[in-house]
Amino acid sequence: MPKRKDLNTVLIIGSGPIIIGQACEFDYSGSQSLRSLREDGIKTVLINSNPATIMTDPSMADHVYLLPLNTKSIIKILKEHPEIDAVLPTMGGQTALNLCIEAGEKGIWEDFDVEIIGVDIDAINITEDREQFRALMEKIGIGMAPQATATSFLKGKEIAQEFGFPLVIRASYTLGGAGASIVYKPEDFDELLSRGLEVSPIHEVMIDKAMMGWKEYELELLRDKNDNVVIICTIENMDPMGIHTGDSITVAPAMTLSDTTFQRMRDMAILMMRSIGDFAGGCNVQFAVSPDEKEDIIAIEINPRVSRSSALASKATGYPIAKVAAKLAIGYSLDELENQITKSTSALFEPTLDYVIVKIPRWNFDKFEGSDRSLGLQMKAVGEVMGIGRSFQEALHKATQSLEIKRNGLGADGKGYKNYDQIISKLTVASWDRVFVIYDAIQLGIPLSRIHEITKIDMWFLKQYEELHHLEKEISKYTVESLPKNLLLEAKQKGFADRQIAHMLDCYESEVHKKRTALNINRVYKLVDTCAAEFKAMTPYYYSTFEEEIESADGKRYVVNDSEVTDRKKIVVLGSGPNRIGQGIEFDYCCVHGVYAAAECGYETIMINCNPETVSTDFDTADKLYFEPVFWEHIYDIILHEKPEGVIVQLGGQTALKLAEKLDKYGIKIMGTSFQSLDLAEDRGSFSKLLKENGIPYPQFGVAESADEALALADELNFPLLVRPSYVLGGQGMKIVINKEELEEHVVDLLRKIPNNKLLLDHYLDGAIEAEADAICDGEDIYIIGIMEHIEPCGIHSGDSNATLPPFNLGEFVMQQIKDHTKKIALALNTVGLINIQFAIKDDQVYIIEANPRASRTVPFIAKAYGEPYVNYATKVMLKHNKLKDFKFEPYLEGFAIKQPVFSFNKFPNVNKNLGPEMKSTGESILFIDSLKDDEFYNLYGRRKMYLSK
Repeated sequence: MPKRKDLNTVLIIGSGPIIIGQACEFDYSGSQSLRSLREDGIKTVLINSNPATIMTDPSMADHVYLLPLNTKSIIKILKEHPEIDAVLPTMGGQTALNLCIEAGEKGIWEDFDVEIIGVDIDAINITEDREQFRALMEKIGIGMAPQATATSFLKGKEIAQEFGFPLVIRASYTLGGAGASIVYKPEDFDELLSRGLEVSPIHEVMIDKAMMGWKEYELELLRDKNDNVVIICTIENMDPMGIHTGDSITVAPAMTLSDTTFQRMRDMAILMMRSIGDFAGGCNVQFAVSPDEKEDIIAIEINPRVSRSSALASKATGYPIAKVAAKLAIGYSLDELENQITKSTSALFEPTLDYVIVKIPRWNFDKFEGSDRSLGLQMKAVGEVMGIGRSFQEALHKATQSLEIKRNGLGADGKGYKNYDQIISKLTVASWDRVFVIYDAIQLGIPLSRIHEITKIDMWFLKQYEELHHLEKEISKYTVESLPKNLLLEAKQKGFADRQIAHMLDCYESEVHKKRTALNINRVYKLVDTCAAEFKAMTPYYYSTFEEEIESADGKRYVVNDSEVTDRKKIVVLGSGPNRIGQGIEFDYCCVHGVYAAAECGYETIMINCNPETVSTDFDTADKLYFEPVFWEHIYDIILHEKPEGVIVQLGGQTALKLAEKLDKYGIKIMGTSFQSLDLAEDRGSFSKLLKENGIPYPQFGVAESADEALALADELNFPLLVRPSYVLGGQGMKIVINKEELEEHVVDLLRKIPNNKLLLDHYLDGAIEAEADAICDGEDIYIIGIMEHIEPCGIHSGDSNATLPPFNLGEFVMQQIKDHTKKIALALNTVGLINIQFAIKDDQVYIIEANPRASRTVPFIAKAYGEPYVNYATKVMLKHNKLKDFKFEPYLEGFAIKQPVFSFNKFPNVNKNLGPEMKSTGESILFIDSLKDDEFYNLYGRRKMYLSK
């Protein structure tokens, strides 16, 4: 039975600002579902308050409402659109579900005759209410850990007495494990129980007997209205129970599960999905398995919606779960839908993987000074990366190379720990770098049995690590000249980077690259095709690997490469890698628009990125997707293979920008602003010289490379001083210091963390107003797309400030200076494409803080506020396809738009929440107000100085 005829207009609820525990995976699922519904001629209305995402782009839905996610907004939309037939709440994470339930309880859906599709609210209530869920599992014969519910402090104490320690406390109806903790000692129990009860919106917690050391698995399922169920992906957590899945290293397919246990787990998952309700859509089930021969299985939880894991499973298998889930919600059955990858088989199939994927979370603890860095049941990661390889070892290496934490992979980079006690302590208390520490432990000679005893990580994974260590030891015996071909090939097949092999052989990376090219050890590209090459795949979605040469009967030696190079003109867009504070989803928005614009200019588009949560890594965004680390060696090999006209680096944030120097050195064309100009803007000294030559004021500054130089400079510049390193993102390492002791301490600390860095010391303009402008320049003309004024004073990072568009109290004289300075700087830097400039205004004088000739965090915000496709225009300018005069600019905004930062401090209860020059927000929302008399503006303005920290 095809789609329902009675559904013509559907409301989709988005997930709002990005927070820890709910990131861009919902932008991906929401965007996919919108496209999926449109294919079927269904009109879509979207509510989401996040301006940085692709999902809220005007082209994605018929009507986009950038409104706060509350029932007041829902009523407003339903009044304006009486034609809405149904609401699909499963694409916006817990936020969307909670809002949908609240609207249901208030009778809003009933009042407007709107049906909830894609989920069964009773199913949500069963899965969220731990007591009901437990009763249901008992009824259908599925085991769970001993657990009980507490709705009061006293009841919690009684349960603890009965179960004994260690215990797990989980708060009901929360997101990303908020309020959850493992309690090892009775003296910690009271505080953690109180926190759990407080965090839960219904003041209820579930207390479980902790299943420490058990193995953890997740299954992604889809079901249609005819009760057909398919298991899309089985994911194994390398970390055992006790660490939130969002903070765990995960592997697909499952590696250490016996086939009989897998079949039992499958049956249990299907039985659980069928028993919680009669709905069509996606579902995620989590299990724990005992680490002995018995392999007992217990259920942990089930989420009847798309999740972070379903975005990962979609990228891991090539099966677009959200897209298919949206089709199932409007009445299709799985056998009526086509497999999006092969285009010749149906969606009623289970993907087969002939490769391995490894996901590693990306943390940002350095932004939260004093935070508890240990990993537990409450998620703390801000993003994630995924590596695809032919073996676990290759995928693990690729994932570690994708993290962008100045590591080249596991070991072989001189950055490992050498201290026995430190290694043991890092293994004992799971920490963000445990993936690297396991290798250090093996290198130090700590036996695998001891590592297993401490970490409870399965021996199979530890043996994989040990093999890598043995290989490194073997290679280290040779020089680059004497290294045999078979060893070099094995190292590449196991994922070691040229840089790591160079470290082992004590030579340059370029020498290793030259040697392997001479020996014909080159990357080949394989398709992610969902069916292990059983059917021909139509989608160009690739990962790289190394293969032994095959010899044909006539003696010809060759390797098979699935990526065929066309003779079309090509453009490579470098993605922004993992989400983190300072570089979030807004750069994914820019990359996707860059790809679309390049396609409109007639280019074949090639996307390189490694973030599984995003729209840029969707298999049908670019003409070709290389799911590879945004890491020099991988990019260079793709460029040698594809021979593009050039590379766009301006849209992928600092990640892509950092590679500009290498691209320039190797003679690869950078589209738009040249590397020399990008570098000039980053080098504070040269940039200030440029400002001086153009008569543009800037705060007095000096450059120091040691603590002594910094102290000498302080005498000339006068305190307070703003200290900042060069080439960093999100204000990393920036601090305002008010005396010599603070200055010395901070400079010594910075140079220890970022050796050989040039530090810039600015005289800090106390009490100044901060503003910023974004503009597009084609080398001759400049168009300023937006000028924003920050509500907070100068000294708080622009990403953490409330910014108003247009400014609310800058006089004409100041505005003219901003416009003049922006034009002068854009031209002086030979900008071709986007540029963002930040200003400090004191006594009606406009000073320049910095200029970044690239896409910035605010570009999507301005594009949404004014309803103009600025990234599209900027990309066409970069490609020299258009000049600014070719475009008709018609920005439209009534009143003001305010970009409001959103923080995830609740994940780090003991952290200093003061704001300063280092960015701490994880996401943002957009607020439209008619006038400055609006209460919301008044509240923001009244609190503006509350947070400033020196």
